[in-house]
Amino acid sequence: MKEREVPTPDGGKLALYSYGTVDAPGERRVVLIGGAFLTALIYRPFSMALSKGLGEDWAVDVYDRRGRGNSTELPADYSMATEIADVRSVMDATGARNILGHSLGGSVALNAVQEFAGTSYEPAKLAVYDAAVNIDGSVDMGWLDGFAQSVDSGNLARAMAKMKKGLQPRSALARIPEPVLAGLMALVSRTKVNKALRGLLPTAVAELKAAYDEAARPRDFSVLPRSTRFIVGSKSPEYYKVTAERLYAAVPGSSLVVSPKGFHGSIPAAVKELVTDISGYFKD
Repeated sequence: MKEREVPTPDGGKLALYSYGTVDAPGERRVVLIGGAFLTALIYRPFSMALSKGLGEDWAVDVYDRRGRGNSTELPADYSMATEIADVRSVMDATGARNILGHSLGGSVALNAVQEFAGTSYEPAKLAVYDAAVNIDGSVDMGWLDGFAQSVDSGNLARAMAKMKKGLQPRSALARIPEPVLAGLMALVSRTKVNKALRGLLPTAVAELKAAYDEAARPRDFSVLPRSTRFIVGSKSPEYYKVTAERLYAAVPGSSLVVSPKGFHGSIPAAVKELVTDISGYFKD
């Protein structure tokens, strides 16, 4: 693994980690864009497995998005445009010609490639897993304002409860009354993982608003590469599948894959069937 810093045009820096053949040519590099609440190092097992699945002379580049890990904080004027500019900076630094996005990172990937269409930055291959995009209202974000208010007031346990219920509407957690769930969140937040999650809540408010606040139209993404692959986990929340189906219908020549054992965290967990499918897609 090779670690380095990538400067951004606005004076920031991105922590970049490369796995596999770290000096691989651009056409054999995949930029992995991670989701909300997740640092680049959480993707280390998947990045290692994917680089191995891709084989000799391939590299996987994963970076800390703004506000996490060793990258700089979100700028005051943060928006999706910030994320798109950062993808461009990483592509400039690595020469990568392929992009993979997970969850909110899938939203970043889709919006970036939409802007890159017809330019030298348009990737040869693009794949997203459980992309967090609001397509024609495919995602109910009625909870987002309350979540933001709880974060702003410092009530992070209640914020976590709202987020859990909002992002997993059909789960067992969603059936727990919010005050009770907030109490549970206050208890579990003492663990190392949840302490890190709590620290990212302020960042998440801006990210979620950038990704979800306005419903996009399917035709907005019709300029994506014809080879784009939309992947969704069969065990992921239903709205990811609805979103993927709408995107697939809008992008001529794209493919839709439902991962039989897939759940929303399958990429960081390096689930074998997903690693095999994704590595095969980029190699073909």
